[in-house]
Amino acid sequence: MPDRLRRIADALREDVVSGFLLIAGAVVALVWANSPWSHSYEAIRVFTLGPESLHLHLSVEQWAADGLLAIFFFVVGNELKQEFVHGELRNPRRAMLPIVAALCGMVVPAAVYAAINFGQGDALQGWGIPMATDIAFAVAILAVVGRFLPPALRTFLLTLAIVDDLGAILVIAVFYTDHLAFPPLLAATALLAVFGYLQRGRGAAAALNRSRLPNWVVYVPLAFAIWALMHASGVHATIAGVATGMLMRTTERPGEHHSPSHGTEHIVRPWSSSLVLPFFALMSAGVAFPGLGAIFTDTAAVGIIAGLVGGKLLGIFGGAWLTTRITSAELNPSLSWIDICGMALLAGIGFTVSLLITELSFAKHPHLLEGAKAGVLMASLIATVLAACILGARSAHYRRRGTGTPSRTGPAGGAGD
Repeated sequence: MPDRLRRIADALREDVVSGFLLIAGAVVALVWANSPWSHSYEAIRVFTLGPESLHLHLSVEQWAADGLLAIFFFVVGNELKQEFVHGELRNPRRAMLPIVAALCGMVVPAAVYAAINFGQGDALQGWGIPMATDIAFAVAILAVVGRFLPPALRTFLLTLAIVDDLGAILVIAVFYTDHLAFPPLLAATALLAVFGYLQRGRGAAAALNRSRLPNWVVYVPLAFAIWALMHASGVHATIAGVATGMLMRTTERPGEHHSPSHGTEHIVRPWSSSLVLPFFALMSAGVAFPGLGAIFTDTAAVGIIAGLVGGKLLGIFGGAWLTTRITSAELNPSLSWIDICGMALLAGIGFTVSLLITELSFAKHPHLLEGAKAGVLMASLIATVLAACILGARSAHYRRRGTGTPSRTGPAGGAGD
């Protein structure tokens, strides 16, 4: 690879660079969707392509959110696997904290929304909207405003957001999906088992690794088949990305220069940063803004804002703090509770999954749909501003102390299983 391309790829592995690219895509989408040319934006988003026979005749927006974003989730799942095996999450007492915080950060926002919309008829159906955190936007904002924050905070956010997304997708499957197709779901699970077996690098898998056949010839079609089957099952297809990432082997076998986990991440991360995330933001963030008056007189929108901003803060921060008081769970010594407070506000960024639940909740109620979408947008903006104020100040604090670490590109490898 020429030196110039190598430098570009290295830059794209930095969270700060990918964060700016994603935010730029979101800003363009918001301006475009609220401009006189909004019809052209919507025409691009709803344009459909793909094979009908495979149930993949999807809109461009769906390809971005369900397809391309699975690549980003693969990177995140892979990174979490490294943390569970070699890093921060090896300690069960610390791994427990973001998991419990994520669960509390789902229950409390849903309860806040339900309390505000109790007795409001169809509006109550949107109780699941404020449960979800948009991991792509949250990680991007954290990278941009918190360059000198302890790496443990990013790991906390990644773990929390993954659990949050898995929980939200489970809620969609149980409460917002009319039909779940079990045959493709079982087939996807079987192929995931094959993927995990091949990653072990023993037996037949070792023979494959020793052959002259490039690994991507096997793994890319296999991963695509897993994704397509997961999509056909009715489960949000990004789960395929998380699952394959978590199955990656993080240790080296004899004769290997690096583990499959680290080698694949090194290749995939620049594409995720430069293409996947900006295009996803461009296709997902274009919400028409009806004005403040319309938002704050709509109980569904108010419930979403209160749930995503206040509910997430109370649920995540309160759940984490209470867990350390009544169990053996502990907060990483490099973090303070004000860091968790800022991160909890950051988790109030909704977007993708929140907008998906909005569509499912109010598909038959267009008068509620637009207000709810605007509520997700407003809540995400408020959460971003508040989190940026706190985390930006904390980043400056750590920089002055000389204990902060500038933006990272992923966890370091190590020995282990």
